[in-house]
Amino acid sequence: MPKSRKSAAAKKSRKKSAPDPALAGVRPPAPGHGKRGEKGHLGYLLRQAQAATRLTLERALAELGVTPPQFAVMTMLRAYPGLSGADVARVALLTPQTVGVIIRNLERDGAIRKTPHPVHGRVLQWTLTRRGSALLDKCRRHVNAVERRLTAGLGAKAELTIRRWLSKIAAELSQDG
Repeated sequence: MPKSRKSAAAKKSRKKSAPDPALAGVRPPAPGHGKRGEKGHLGYLLRQAQAATRLTLERALAELGVTPPQFAVMTMLRAYPGLSGADVARVALLTPQTVGVIIRNLERDGAIRKTPHPVHGRVLQWTLTRRGSALLDKCRRHVNAVERRLTAGLGAKAELTIRRWLSKIAAELSQDG
């Protein structure tokens, strides 16, 4: 293409179009409305709910100086004591690098302790300490308040149905990857 044509075409493509007055002041709907509500894509709605829940958990745990990922790590160590750092990362849905930082901080604060694996001595197993267990109990009280908000208005049967549905999604989709 001759240089002059290319320059003219480039100038034309950079030319700004006139603003559409119909779009002036357009704002997306609040969560729960339009495509952010019942008409929305299911994956988006799950992500929107997760983001709102995470922000609420961050605020609830902040006064204890605990982050949601730290809470997840302590919760998994209570449920499955003796996990390696790699196993904690898998069950807490965090990267190994993130778990490494969390473990160092929790160990420094006396919330967890390491012991060598009885067979594979290079593998470290992590458990909650008494201090970590007490901290997790405080966290659980704050998280339980958030969970009560999440389940407000649901009967036991509806809550169980949602728990089963979410668990099924996690189990079935994790098999794909």
